[in-house]
Amino acid sequence: MSKISRNGSNKILSSSVEYHGFVYLAGLTADDLSQDIAGQTTQVLAKIDAQLELHGTDNTRLLQAQIWLKDIRDRDAMNKLWSAWLPEGGAPVRACVEANMADPRHLVEIMVTACK
Repeated sequence: MSKISRNGSNKILSSSVEYHGFVYLAGLTADDLSQDIAGQTTQVLAKIDAQLELHGTDNTRLLQAQIWLKDIRDRDAMNKLWSAWLPEGGAPVRACVEANMADPRHLVEIMVTACK
């Protein structure tokens, strides 16, 4: 039986799960919620980089992304940073939708799947 590696687990979720060379990250949000969409997106992308690095991979190996925005009108500002962060020709499949957030101060949440 193949090993499933869970990290940062509590009763509700794990911050990441690795299985058969695939890395699944939980939805990540910013820590400094006083920031605007650009500031929060920058924080989230840095957290994704750090989590992927822990699993021996990076954003060149992204397969899928799910992005939730508190206000869909922030999509262009978020996409500007997202596009700059992605490697050339490395865009994953993606969904980006407006959603009510668990904490109304969160402006963006991003969840990705990558391979090693």
